[in-house]
Amino acid sequence: MSLCDMDAVEQRRRIGTKEISPVELLESTLKRIEDVNGRVNAIVAMDVDNARAEAKFAEQAVMDGEDLGLLHGLPVGIKDLEATAGLRTTYGSMLYENYVPETDDLSVENVREEGAIILAKTNTPEFGAGANTRNTVYGATGNPFNTDLTPAGSSGGSAAALATGMVSLASGSDYGGSLRTPAGYCGVVGFRPSPGVVPVPKRTVGLSPYSVQGGMGRTVADVSLMLSAQTSTDIRDPFSKSMDTELLNPVTEIDLGSLQVAISTDLGCAPVDNDIRKVFVDKTNSFRGVFGMAEDRDPDLCNVHDAFEITRGINFISDHGERVKNHRDQLNPNVIDNVTRGLEYSAADVAWANAEQAKIYNNVMDVFDEVDLIICPTASVSPFPHQQWYASEINGEKMPTYMRWLALAYGLTMATPAIVSLPLGVDHKGMPFGIQIAGPNGSDRFVLQAAYSLERYLANNPDLVRPKPNLDALKG
Repeated sequence: MSLCDMDAVEQRRRIGTKEISPVELLESTLKRIEDVNGRVNAIVAMDVDNARAEAKFAEQAVMDGEDLGLLHGLPVGIKDLEATAGLRTTYGSMLYENYVPETDDLSVENVREEGAIILAKTNTPEFGAGANTRNTVYGATGNPFNTDLTPAGSSGGSAAALATGMVSLASGSDYGGSLRTPAGYCGVVGFRPSPGVVPVPKRTVGLSPYSVQGGMGRTVADVSLMLSAQTSTDIRDPFSKSMDTELLNPVTEIDLGSLQVAISTDLGCAPVDNDIRKVFVDKTNSFRGVFGMAEDRDPDLCNVHDAFEITRGINFISDHGERVKNHRDQLNPNVIDNVTRGLEYSAADVAWANAEQAKIYNNVMDVFDEVDLIICPTASVSPFPHQQWYASEINGEKMPTYMRWLALAYGLTMATPAIVSLPLGVDHKGMPFGIQIAGPNGSDRFVLQAAYSLERYLANNPDLVRPKPNLDALKG
């Protein structure tokens, strides 16, 4: 096994015990990027010289016996929606093709302060719009299990880079599933934290709780490690509050037999491919007995599709309305679609959507009054060609919007829970398959513990462990 293939937690442990050097780990990572990124196109902007200098500095700190940060010496990928000081940040848009920020976004600053080596940016669709990682600056990212297919998005570059060992950890963000869907499609772990756990001071719409930043890794313990470096408190984010110090500690197991869970194939409202339904039922049937109680139950998400489309459209006007007005010819169709759709809504529509979201939130909280977790598929279809903008049809039914195929993810977003996307073997086409494990807003530590415990329970079942791509097939 190459050093870059070790779990991040193990890499960090061995750096601390001087068994491996940050320099050795970085060189292993750079070799992997050289070998496979040409086919996958997950890693975009890089600063190799600076990364090598930081690795040597990190190595010397270990040798000098200095206090080491949580991520000391680990090469980390940053989604190209987050500003990185001195490193090209395009947001996947030609409007920012040559932009190099002078300062880090807060989440980047936090992981850098914990000793991470900011090695590279990871690819994303333009301004994160759409669950297919392709843009006009860098092109499309291929799924590492089949490079003709999409890794989903908008954190597709992060997920693909992790799956192939090109970074130890990666950042991501999530509104309608941008952390969770790529994790499911690439066989890695993604965590959507509760709003404010990772503060985002620079949001255009500061009072919207739907878009969050979080982490990705190859295991639940890795994601927990990344979150421990990302989390902080910042009054500029109105959802930021007193930090849960438990999130700074390594994740531990809990007794799955004490948990009651609701298992839902489609959340009662999401279009789901019939084969994916069967895969989900078969896989969950193989382990549902480990819980104290597991019942088939759908939350009442009311008219979540319209509520989501309206609130998302209004937010897109705030974020990108002027860009669409002044630079429409330089933007991709997803950004234009969201803004155009938003402009068609009335004040009455917005008022209705806000009231509907409150109903959805309360209905989901009612479920959590009776069960500890909700488990459902991560994605509604198997990965599709990245040449398509989105999954336009499911079970012969045409999708009314480019977002509808993501209803499994955005349906939960509207209740602002904490959610882990956990890999669970492969689907009927041999592509990675994942499940969402959701708990109520504020239960981040508990959800991570539950996912970690289930991951360990399934570790000896070859049909349910994290799949790994064929690296030899990606070389060249």
